[in-house]
Amino acid sequence: MRLILVGSEYAGKTTLVNEIVKWRDATMGAPTPQGIVPFHDHFTLPWVGHWDEISEEDLEKFMALGPELKEMFQRYQFAYHLSPWAYRDTDHILVGFHIEDAVYAPLYYGYGRKGEYADRESFARHIEPEILEQGPDTVLVLVKATAEVIVERMRNKPHARGVLKEKDIETVLERFQYHYDHSLLRYRFTLDTSDATVEETLRQFVESMEPHLSQDDRMRIQTHSALGSGG
Repeated sequence: MRLILVGSEYAGKTTLVNEIVKWRDATMGAPTPQGIVPFHDHFTLPWVGHWDEISEEDLEKFMALGPELKEMFQRYQFAYHLSPWAYRDTDHILVGFHIEDAVYAPLYYGYGRKGEYADRESFARHIEPEILEQGPDTVLVLVKATAEVIVERMRNKPHARGVLKEKDIETVLERFQYHYDHSLLRYRFTLDTSDATVEETLRQFVESMEPHLSQDDRMRIQTHSALGSGG
């Protein structure tokens, strides 16, 4: 299963992807090889790399770097996660990835503005043929919520290292929609979490994902079901 989940902070991507992994394991069985990282959700600065393994001191040093070095590091992250080895795994699930950088970099990271070097709008389209070459069955999922709901979530449960500013919510929602609409990835659908519970959103994901399951995904489901029933 190849997924790229995108959308504004507070839309519910990380909550949803954790539920998707549980559903995947229960429906298809655990991926191979054993011990694989279940998903990659570390493309929002300062959540760089496997941030839970990086000291606060080092994160502060990273965020003190200039925009040129941050841009270079993000390009490294994209190249690393598009390596052929990454697509040899049974699943490759990315949260945010190139579209998130295209939205947040011009606003918050100091690079990637339209017409500049490393223009992230152009880069987002430039990288997508590589995504399709490595994983032609990749499904793009836009997770969204209304601006009012985003504000409410932001105020009630603010993230410790949140990037989104309340004044930018409308712009950020529009930019994620723009990049979803203009993406070259042909398999896609949206999920609106504004009035949905986590369980309801997961059900919507499963229903929307069904037509996009690959032959390998369907074989895994059948095999896991047969083994579970003693077949």
